[in-house]
Amino acid sequence: MHAEYRQRRELLMSKIGRGTAIFRSAPTAVMHNDVEYAFRQDSNFFYLTGFNEPEAVAVLAPHHEEHRFVLFVQPKDWEKEVWSGYRVGVDAAKDRFGADEVYPIAELHEKLPKYLEKADRIYYHLGRDRSFDEIVLWHWQRLMAGYPKRGSGPVAIEDYTPILSALRLVKSPAELDLIRQAVTISVEAHQHALEFAQPGRYEYQVQAEIEHIFRLRGSLGPAYPSIVASGANACILHYIENQSQIQDGDLLLIDAGCSYGYYNADITRTFPVSGKFSPEQKILYDLVLEAQVQAIAQVQPGNPWNQIHDTAVRVLTEGLVALGLLAGNLEELIKEEKYKPFYMHKTGHWLGLDVHDAGIYKCGEEAWQTLYPGQVLTVEPGIYIAPHIQPAEGQPPIADCWRGIGIRIEDDVLVTPNGHEVLTNAVPK
Repeated sequence: MHAEYRQRRELLMSKIGRGTAIFRSAPTAVMHNDVEYAFRQDSNFFYLTGFNEPEAVAVLAPHHEEHRFVLFVQPKDWEKEVWSGYRVGVDAAKDRFGADEVYPIAELHEKLPKYLEKADRIYYHLGRDRSFDEIVLWHWQRLMAGYPKRGSGPVAIEDYTPILSALRLVKSPAELDLIRQAVTISVEAHQHALEFAQPGRYEYQVQAEIEHIFRLRGSLGPAYPSIVASGANACILHYIENQSQIQDGDLLLIDAGCSYGYYNADITRTFPVSGKFSPEQKILYDLVLEAQVQAIAQVQPGNPWNQIHDTAVRVLTEGLVALGLLAGNLEELIKEEKYKPFYMHKTGHWLGLDVHDAGIYKCGEEAWQTLYPGQVLTVEPGIYIAPHIQPAEGQPPIADCWRGIGIRIEDDVLVTPNGHEVLTNAVPK
């Protein structure tokens, strides 16, 4: 992967010209009191460096004569490492990560100006780390104060996110290999959950079986908090309590995926734990499945992003009208979003280093992002008829037989040169 990271940096530097880009590692996060969560590197930082330690800064200065890629890292310190883990250190980081120069993080204030003073702008994302924002702003203001005498220096701070997100949107073969591995492990976990789940067991027991396979197969663990929602719990989109006992006749919605090498899978399946749908469950499940099949068919290079969602919405709204859950002209129902009490979220998102991965969905007010090969996305329509749900204004009342049913079906889909590949197809649906 050494060459892969270098190629990414070179591509970004070709986009920023005479600018200097600054990236800060992720902060450590506290679970409670003095106990920290396991460290997870900032995705942009990792994408460009592969460096997986806190208290680090990466600088890309394509205009610098000697040091185009610079790292600031924690030095070796055996007294601290015995408590919190091994550090690469300054000397080893240069060779291992291909940096032109590496400094101790304590020298950031001293060394950073020489990589900024000849830049025409600073590329940095403000707002994620306020204490580090102040450092960047202090250096920028100091350089701007001397601009009239020097006639050079960064005259602006520009967010690197639009440039870098566009690069991250298209996955390389190496990235796809990691996503496929995350998918393979997650598929096995879902298949096992389908066999393990039964009335009388608890949601957390199913969760434990899923996450056992995640770690057993070498993943980093869940890519996000696993959702194991039985019965009416499935009507809560981000239900993560997973405490209820599964009852005979329940549908079980499982939304779970693992992270492998920092790349993620994201799969949802809904099935009857007793092995057979009730008539109402089957009708709604078939409707969601048809919406998903038709939405996945829209994953074609050249199609606009919104075509996936619009297709799912049309199928779902038509079905809800046929069932008497909605009434009126189809086009008006869609335009006025009368379907939203039953389907309130979008049909998918980009997938990669982040579960909701980098990349825009809309270009300006009217144009949508175009699909092209190498993008990976989820397609996940659903219907949720919560026990307390109220119909939209002017819509018919909701019969009790539909209440408490929540269904979502989600697959991970790769845009290919000739269409698409459903990476998660091995999980029954």
